[in-house]
Amino acid sequence: MWNEIGRLKQKLITQFADRNTKIISPKNCQSVEMYFNFEKMEKTIGRVAEKIPEVGETVSGLLVKKAFTYQIMALDDLHVFSQLSTTNISQRITIAYTGAFGVLKHRLKQIFESVESLPDEESEGRAFGVHERLTVKYESEKHISLHWSSDPISDMVSDSVVALVLNIGREIPKVAVESKEATKTEEENNYKAEKVIHALLVSLFGENGKLVISVDGNVAHLDKQSGNVESENESLKERVRVAFQRI
Repeated sequence: MWNEIGRLKQKLITQFADRNTKIISPKNCQSVEMYFNFEKMEKTIGRVAEKIPEVGETVSGLLVKKAFTYQIMALDDLHVFSQLSTTNISQRITIAYTGAFGVLKHRLKQIFESVESLPDEESEGRAFGVHERLTVKYESEKHISLHWSSDPISDMVSDSVVALVLNIGREIPKVAVESKEATKTEEENNYKAEKVIHALLVSLFGENGKLVISVDGNVAHLDKQSGNVESENESLKERVRVAFQRI
């Protein structure tokens, strides 16, 4: 067995004698350490290679590996120098939104630095772009639509806008409910105040259920909304007016 390995070693030494080749035949279970110096080299082709970069200048492009070679090329040259091709994915999403379109634009301006109005005939001119990556269009009183070309940054912007629109949509019903509750509470308070005023006036002037005050044959009419008092008797008129103001 060792004779065959020895003959193989001699044959290899003879075959690669003109090269700087070292052939070893370690014993069984003997550790062997080998060091390789490997450098990767990339070649620029196509439009990227049209201009010789300066020292320290950054070269941007697509790094394509084919077998053991690496090439840097422009995106538009990908289909020319390889069998690969590129495509653009245009995305569109429609979201329910019943709020004011101007409010949405104002809220987006608070988050994004660039929110510009865009002319659009289909949306009656009501459209705006966000950082030139996403377009928000007014579709109807109940819907808006978002349009963008898919890439990591544009997808992130669209996710942020969708989250904001949904958040505003949740706030609108809450504001409406609070407004209705506030109106209802105000009406109840006014009704209670009218009852208190009526009861006090009745206790003061002895009238049974009407804001018509009669004292010693003199009659005064009190407007419970404005507080105006009408009476031919100036003394009674002043008494009713002062009493209503104190109430």
